[in-house]
Amino acid sequence: MSRDVIVLGAGSAGLAAAVTAAREGAQVTLLERHGYAGGMGTASLVHTFCGLYRMGEGPPVMANPGFPAEMAGRMLASTGDGGPVKMGRVWVLRQHPVDFVRIADELLRESGIEVIYHAEAFKAGREGGLWAVDYACRGQIRRLEGKTVVDASGDAVLAGLLDGASYQAEPAKLQRPAYVFGVQGVIEGEQGLALAGRIVDGIRRGVLSQAALGLHFRASGRAGELFGTIDLSGAEEGDYDPLDGACLSRLEEVGRSVAGAAVDFLKGEAGGWGGAYISHWPVRAGVRESRRWQGRYRLTGDEVLGGVRHADDIALAAWPLEFRETNRGPKLRYPDGDRAAGIPLGCLQPVAPEGIFTAGRCISCDHDAQASVRVMGTCFATGQAAGLAAVLAARGEPVEGLPARLEARFGPLE
Repeated sequence: MSRDVIVLGAGSAGLAAAVTAAREGAQVTLLERHGYAGGMGTASLVHTFCGLYRMGEGPPVMANPGFPAEMAGRMLASTGDGGPVKMGRVWVLRQHPVDFVRIADELLRESGIEVIYHAEAFKAGREGGLWAVDYACRGQIRRLEGKTVVDASGDAVLAGLLDGASYQAEPAKLQRPAYVFGVQGVIEGEQGLALAGRIVDGIRRGVLSQAALGLHFRASGRAGELFGTIDLSGAEEGDYDPLDGACLSRLEEVGRSVAGAAVDFLKGEAGGWGGAYISHWPVRAGVRESRRWQGRYRLTGDEVLGGVRHADDIALAAWPLEFRETNRGPKLRYPDGDRAAGIPLGCLQPVAPEGIFTAGRCISCDHDAQASVRVMGTCFATGQAAGLAAVLAARGEPVEGLPARLEARFGPLE
């Protein structure tokens, strides 16, 4: 049986795409390489939703209607938090990866989506007017057929399989990956600047490596639980290539080594940390940037900084350019007047072939624009748009009408 829509990747964008398509009455199959949905927000333990709200002064205002707003509401109901938190000029919503998994499970069940976990696509092509996607699970090979495909893999996996037009920044310029881990057993322990000073002291004394510089901890919202975050250099050995298995393996090894050494150090040095222990590792390090599709339109960083809008916008980018090209912390560049920029339909449409759409951090944009649009709040919005676009294409309806259809379904982009 052929599907209307096949979605590759169940991260923020893929989840939004699959649910949106299914709610339109489409038959949807979602392929995911891990055992649950959520991507960076679950497998990589990234514990805040960024890009959900408009930048600037004043109360928090949702940037994109529809699925992003629904996810915010479901997460607030699940965690019991009072609402978004202001960090400088932006609002963020604290989220917990465990809650995210549960919410995603509920959404997928409610929408009647066929989900295939532990599946990695390795071949794709056009056959008899349909897209055929071969995937592997533990040495077994299976095939899916669908009218349209949404590539929400984060790494433009489909572009790699099809030798499609894609782009990847040079290794030295790629945004550096994050390594997030869980910690428990800290009782009224040192935090903030005091803890940062301890880590710097450990580096100066040679007890900790330079890789620990910038390590910080944040309360998870659950009693006694913290999340630690390390920005890795990405080039512990050789050039950084987030598509290379050997490079990714080194990231995992270095992340665990740095985290373990830092917690052991703090147990003996920092007040309240004597009983600290690492309670959970991420399934994978958080890759921020890799390969992207070349689309019919390529959003630029200058457009994001100018708050530029387009006639065919399908979502808004409401996050500053957050550059993490080194492991020394973020460098933020804010748009003029904190205006949200538009993301046009062409960013979701590869230059070729037909019947493919992309969403999330692998949409068509340059390196600078990707520093804004890669965050989960924006990925929810581009995923929503790609899901509806895939349904229109599967039904033979003109995709050019997508902006109007989105506005009719979810409300205007204001």
